[in-house]
Amino acid sequence: MYSYPELLAVIIVSVGIALQSIIGIGYGLVAAPLLFLIDERFVPGPILVLGFCLSLLMVVKERQQLSWRRIIPAIVFRIPGSLIGALILTLVSQHWLQFLFGSTLLMAVLLSWKAFSIQTTPVSLAIGGFFSGVLGTATSVGGPPIALVYTGQDKVTARSELAAFFLIGTPVSIAALVYSGSMDSEGFMLSLKILPGVFIGFLMAHYLDKYLPGSKVKTALLAVSFVAAVVVLGKGVAGLL
Repeated sequence: MYSYPELLAVIIVSVGIALQSIIGIGYGLVAAPLLFLIDERFVPGPILVLGFCLSLLMVVKERQQLSWRRIIPAIVFRIPGSLIGALILTLVSQHWLQFLFGSTLLMAVLLSWKAFSIQTTPVSLAIGGFFSGVLGTATSVGGPPIALVYTGQDKVTARSELAAFFLIGTPVSIAALVYSGSMDSEGFMLSLKILPGVFIGFLMAHYLDKYLPGSKVKTALLAVSFVAAVVVLGKGVAGLL
């Protein structure tokens, strides 16, 4: 039996999963801040576990468009980034974490909205992978740093290679959280409770992909993320004052 907060969490996860399945990014931006407001235990561990499940589904679906060789620099440099992100979680208080989470997400939304044109090179992939590891482990929103590297690629290529990056990189972040004590058995049980949202969202995306242009979906998810980021940031600032 699901409680009201848990049912709401499944709905939020479903929407975030559907958006990322369509455009390659959006799950963390939408789900993480909203779930953080419902129950802070959902972030970052359970969010990352569900993100890994989504990546697995996407890689299996789009494996023919995938170039594993190109994403190696991003995966390698995500490892030190993940360790730094886990360290941040052990050093900051709850209100500072809210402030960090809100401000980081706000910055990520603004960068994603602007969508700078960056060439997809081994150097840019390494830099994007590193900062994705830091932010993904500390806040569960690691998509924008690496997604910016793919702004010049077509939708299918970006979607498949980002999924492969998160498939390999996310377990590194989860392991770092477990090692630092920020992810325990309770976190994995919470992940199981909201896991149905992954399959619901993935199924939704299968039917919605051809009806929703990527540009309009991205604008909508960034708008929601912007509002959520401001709310979380406000809670952090209020707690620090």
